[in-house]
Amino acid sequence: MNRRRKASLWKANGLSIVLLSIFLSCLVGQFVAGRAAWNDELSRKGEPALTPTEYFESGHFVGATFENWESEFLQMGMYVLLTVWLRQRGSAESRPMNPADEEQEIREGPKPWPVRAGGIWRTLYSHSLSSALFFLFALSFGFHALGSVAHQNAERRMEGLPAVTLSEHLRGAEFWFESLQNWQSEFLAVLALVLLSIVLRQDRSPQSKPVDAPHSQTGT
Repeated sequence: MNRRRKASLWKANGLSIVLLSIFLSCLVGQFVAGRAAWNDELSRKGEPALTPTEYFESGHFVGATFENWESEFLQMGMYVLLTVWLRQRGSAESRPMNPADEEQEIREGPKPWPVRAGGIWRTLYSHSLSSALFFLFALSFGFHALGSVAHQNAERRMEGLPAVTLSEHLRGAEFWFESLQNWQSEFLAVLALVLLSIVLRQDRSPQSKPVDAPHSQTGT
């Protein structure tokens, strides 16, 4: 019975389990490598090394982590919204060019409670995915800013310079260099997926058109 239950759990959640495992492995690797790199720099400046707890709370780790999360949530939030209105002929990532070709299959089963409740709850629920992604972007942006200014002030302290405020840091070039270098790469990756899915295929992937589909077919 237990074996059957474990197999069912894996079959139902295998994708998220693997993605979560890869994410956590990379995050731990980032933490270990980042602490070693930052402690090496501290050692060269005659500063004491940080313990794992101290590094976890440091601007070096917090700023770098949320800098990347921020760009990911911005990318996905914008992508979810832009694909509502915009099309790309032949791309598997686009809705069909002709709205009449769209078919939404709704299977039998209980509807989400906001749909059953109707009214304002249904309206909010109909935009909940993009709202959640932009909320996570805003949260990550805030933590990135706090970690980034803490890291800059740690570097300034080692150089004997006065600390800067969060407002001053946000008006500086360094913070926006950190953000924009990630934002541009995220949108480049999405653009590549949109365009490459026009002519390239991956059998059985929901991100790809069927292998024998013509290049002109838009959507999956």
